[in-house]
Amino acid sequence: MALHLSLLLLLLLLVYRISAGKVGYVSVQTGGSITFPCSYDQYYINHVKYWCQGLVWEVCSYVVRTDHPKSSGKTSISDDINKRIFTVTMTDLASCDYGNYRCVVEINGGTDFMIQRFYLSVTPGTPELYVEQQEVTGVEGGSVTVRCYYSNSGDMKWCRMGGDCVSGYSGTLHGTSVTLTRTSDANNRKALTVTMSGLKMENTDWYWCRVGELEMPVHITVSQQTATQRTSKMTSTTQDPTPQQPSASPTAEPVQTDNTSQGDEGNMEEVHQRSIDVKVLLISLGMLVVVTAGILVTWKMWRMPKDNKAKDQTTNNSVDPFPEADDDVTYSTVILQHKTQLKGQTKVKLFYWFSTASMLSETTVGDCFLSVNIVMVTSPL
Repeated sequence: MALHLSLLLLLLLLVYRISAGKVGYVSVQTGGSITFPCSYDQYYINHVKYWCQGLVWEVCSYVVRTDHPKSSGKTSISDDINKRIFTVTMTDLASCDYGNYRCVVEINGGTDFMIQRFYLSVTPGTPELYVEQQEVTGVEGGSVTVRCYYSNSGDMKWCRMGGDCVSGYSGTLHGTSVTLTRTSDANNRKALTVTMSGLKMENTDWYWCRVGELEMPVHITVSQQTATQRTSKMTSTTQDPTPQQPSASPTAEPVQTDNTSQGDEGNMEEVHQRSIDVKVLLISLGMLVVVTAGILVTWKMWRMPKDNKAKDQTTNNSVDPFPEADDDVTYSTVILQHKTQLKGQTKVKLFYWFSTASMLSETTVGDCFLSVNIVMVTSPL
């Protein structure tokens, strides 16, 4: 009897150990990857954390640890002590990787503390619940959309890790509006579409998309708006001060997202910048024409006195081949020649220079030819 009681207690203890802690069921396709987040209390910041695999707690073997090894084969671990979350990433999953895994905090001199337990299933076909990407980013004041594709049934929820959940069609999480919509795409995939609007910086965290007993972790990062995004928002508010009213009509056009506003603003800035470039080019060309004209006019005015002076010098330096009566003339080298040698012709040969002009004249005197060398002295300019 005592033996049966002992076995019963052992069995109950074993069942308790297996079911202890919250269990998350996750399904991944063969060859895929997944990241598991594990949140811990501030008292465990300086403790070693590890990821182990095993059906029961007593035989859970280490896979990776935050001290060593931080990576082993296809699995790696990292610890963010500021957010008090350590994450485990498993890649290139195979069917043999299925099973029970645990997030654990090591307690020196005591019993280790299990944070959460996951059951991972690896399927060759399409998982019953999956997302196209686990990392989603948004900007402060904007919105993000996550689509959780599912083929199972059950309650649908969007939960913040370690916090509240939104079910039904709408709700709020930390002051942020959340809407849940059931849709299907062209491939007849059923999807739970989650939209978070009016994002805040404190919305950066891990979230869980849950359908029935299956769940999938998604990390959302909210960043601050850039100057361009703030300008785009102010411009949109100025141009359309009337708030847009929601439409109940299924054919209503979708509300323009932040990304479209950012693209339009970028195009407007590009056109404005091109207009500024054209104006600058025209102004530069106009200034160049004015400066060139000024230089030409200045050069012309500067050259006019020199041209006039050069003309005066040319006029003054010209030598009259026939000296006036008042000029001093010196006759020398008088040669008499017979008139018949000239054949009845009179010749005059003039040679003159600009500084001292010497003029030789040949003329007829009586029956003889008189050759006179005339020296004419001119004063310099």
